[in-house]
Amino acid sequence: MTTPVLEARGLSRAFGHVLALDDADFEVYPGEVTALIGDNGAGKSTLVKALSGNLAVDSGEIKFAGEPIQLTSPTQASALGIETVYQDLALAPHLDPVQNMYLGRELMRGGLGGAVGLMNVNEMRSQSRVAFDELGATVRSLTTPVGSMSGGQRQAVAIARAVHWANKVVFLDEPTAALGVRQTKNVLETIRRVRDKGIAVVFISHSMPHVMEVSDRVQVLRLGHRAAVLDAKHTNMEELVGLMTGASTKGAA
Repeated sequence: MTTPVLEARGLSRAFGHVLALDDADFEVYPGEVTALIGDNGAGKSTLVKALSGNLAVDSGEIKFAGEPIQLTSPTQASALGIETVYQDLALAPHLDPVQNMYLGRELMRGGLGGAVGLMNVNEMRSQSRVAFDELGATVRSLTTPVGSMSGGQRQAVAIARAVHWANKVVFLDEPTAALGVRQTKNVLETIRRVRDKGIAVVFISHSMPHVMEVSDRVQVLRLGHRAAVLDAKHTNMEELVGLMTGASTKGAA
């Protein structure tokens, strides 16, 4: 394989007496979907926050494209091409898809950061439509507030926004949770499209069928430590659940 686009070695982070990450390793490569799984309290959220600039660690090393870095903020992560879609989506419900896509990054007629009050609405709308179409996103209206849209459409807006600004890594935290069958199918297909653009996708999910369907590799966290790394084609749901619960040590990292 090529050099990991994003890599963690020996990350540890404690919250009081609780050790959320315990010498945890992780890596993801360009153009692959890596599932990150683990039981509740395994450290998944803490690891994602550390790798997206939202949380400092107590010890360990993070590398980007093979070079050690200090990730100190989500803004820095975004500048590197790393975006995260959290389970709550972080969308502004009263704004439409275009406004959400460019929230805080509005295009001005003089270019990004141009004169106040001269937003290039037509360009933002045009680029948003291209972004949605490229991912096959089912966003029917660009002028309807996202708060009135279905869960699948809101998910599509959040993923498209992340992919529009990311060119290296996208973290997707439970992107199929609480979605219907058709909406879930659209999200999984979107994940494949993102991967095929050469972007590394980290898929955090409790749904083992979805993990098996869309992932290239599976990394299992247990008690804050990476328990195993597996090729998704050469494992099964029983093995993954066993690794998550500690009943199995096959494929241990």
